[in-house]
Amino acid sequence: MELQLALDLVNIPEAIELVKEVEEHIDIVEIGTPVVINEGLHAVKAVKEAFPNLKVLADLKIMDAAGYEVMKAAEAGADIVTILGTAEDMSIKGAVEEAKKQGKKILVDMIAVKDLAGRAKEVDAMGVDYICVHTGYDLQAVGKNSFEDLQTIKSVVKNAKTAIAGGIKLDTLPEVIKVQPDLVIVGGGITGQADKKAAAAKMQQMINQG
Repeated sequence: MELQLALDLVNIPEAIELVKEVEEHIDIVEIGTPVVINEGLHAVKAVKEAFPNLKVLADLKIMDAAGYEVMKAAEAGADIVTILGTAEDMSIKGAVEEAKKQGKKILVDMIAVKDLAGRAKEVDAMGVDYICVHTGYDLQAVGKNSFEDLQTIKSVVKNAKTAIAGGIKLDTLPEVIKVQPDLVIVGGGITGQADKKAAAAKMQQMINQG
């Protein structure tokens, strides 16, 4: 099980400072969609250059022109790129093809997918690397989480690794670990804490104990 730190509300210097604090306790740094929108793929490049030992995920939430966008993210140093599960099959296949060419990985974000089990089966067959259940900010605000959704996709996915994102904090992490995803994605559960390093260390310890 790996731990991914999601950076959403920072600029490049803040991102680098934040990662410095927790770098020894995380496996992947996510350059969140808001950061990519504010800063562009420079953010991916800057973080990858600052932390060559960490994997960097570019959360592009690709919907179209997938091959091209994966290529640009790969050029910037992204190890993993996200595409939406609601995208066309052609787009997802194009993303996978380009990622394989570049030696990179694709994570499918299942945010807003209505038939989770059905779509997870389909995208799994397309050769994606990760399938992620994701409760976005807007649904977290009304008390939703993805823990049950994780069980749903775990029951149908045969090839891809599974991931979970959305509102995971220290007190809800044990519930997540029980379902055994391959990747746990945490944002505010680390970045919103007074002692970020301690929060990341504790999460890493819990994940390693499985």
